[in-house]
Amino acid sequence: MAFEGLTEKLSNAFKKLRGKGRLSENDVKEAMKEIRMALLEADVNFKVVKQFIASVTERAVGADVLESLTPAQMILKIVNEELTALMGGESTKLVISPKPPTVVMLVGLNGAGKTTNAAKLASFMKKHNSKRPLLVACDTFRPAAITQLEVVGGQVDVPVFQMGQGDPIDIARAGIAHAKKHGNDMVFLDTAGRLHVDEALMDQLREMKAAVEPDEILLIVDAMIGQDAVNAAKTFDEALDLTGVMLTKLDGDARGGAALSIKAVTGKPIKFVGVGEKLDQVEVFHPDRMASRILGMGDMISLIEKAQQNFDMQKAAELEQKLRKNRFTLSDFYDQLVQVKGMGSLSDLAGMIPGVNPKALEGAAVDEGALARTEAIILSMTPQERDNPALLNNSRKKRIAAGSGTQVVDINRLLKQFDLMQQMTKQLSGGKLKRMAKKGRMGKLPGFPF
Repeated sequence: MAFEGLTEKLSNAFKKLRGKGRLSENDVKEAMKEIRMALLEADVNFKVVKQFIASVTERAVGADVLESLTPAQMILKIVNEELTALMGGESTKLVISPKPPTVVMLVGLNGAGKTTNAAKLASFMKKHNSKRPLLVACDTFRPAAITQLEVVGGQVDVPVFQMGQGDPIDIARAGIAHAKKHGNDMVFLDTAGRLHVDEALMDQLREMKAAVEPDEILLIVDAMIGQDAVNAAKTFDEALDLTGVMLTKLDGDARGGAALSIKAVTGKPIKFVGVGEKLDQVEVFHPDRMASRILGMGDMISLIEKAQQNFDMQKAAELEQKLRKNRFTLSDFYDQLVQVKGMGSLSDLAGMIPGVNPKALEGAAVDEGALARTEAIILSMTPQERDNPALLNNSRKKRIAAGSGTQVVDINRLLKQFDLMQQMTKQLSGGKLKRMAKKGRMGKLPGFPF
């Protein structure tokens, strides 16, 4: 999980400060030593750490902090603000050209995930910004790169333009012309990478930049390589004048040094982060939200946005009416499981809730195998059986088990879970449910019955 070690060490430093009540200048300096070590162990650039600690210390030893009633909270606030500033201050959106198509050139080393993340970004812009993107296969250096782009493009329903193993610059020009002709208002150029930075790679990218004049040049870089990610960003920026960075595999980087160093070292913002292998697991990078998560303060805004993206609002309204009338069915039960699964692992969600320790739920997730069995069982039932499980006698259960490739014991287990869920809905029905709705407790996580 991202920043796991750093979050734990910073929490310990602030815990010691809170235990002291009033603070002296020495107390602050001791805490800064711990924060400094935590940042260095998180693989944050040494110069960045030095400047960060100097800025925080200067603000933290002021009289208005040390003489306040809650100095530890004041210092936490200062660290939060400085972390936010370190990562760029505020989120930076992609530049959209007033004359479509907007051309986004994706660059980076092999292994960073340019091709997969080209599809992720195209899908994100299609889903959240109502764009009509086109993926262009300009990587003629790596075998099977074109096929891979076509596969991931097909998975997110985004068209791919390719001309085989031709000249990458000619392909880029032709791809943009194709986009103009077919009404695609965004073009993502998937360029070639190398195992290391070399002049041949940079020369090709410089020529492509000069030829197509992209609106954005995004570096795709693996967060898990730490300071090497920062060094790669610096090298690519010096050659191409990047407009931004997308960090991939942030969910697997327990240290987080790259995310905390790139903006300070290159001056270029992190615009997106990849937070999982699935093609919808990409997020806009929000420095303020990330700072709060690093400090264990949660990120309720992102949690609510994630819920809104994954839950069907119309189904939520229908479910509320069913709950009021105590008519929760097996179909509703399955719908809720699917929507919860779409929100990701429970430990990631826990990290967004203030005061919840995500380590307590580390590795916890909806069991996809169990969900598949549940789906098969429910879909093997007739509509009448889903609405009224009391109809399920032995012969019906055997038929459903045969149709779903499961056993009768699996069906009995599901029915027991469903019975418990129905008991919960009975408790919530009537006056109690109305009181919750009146107090605004319904709809925080739309359609979530648990």
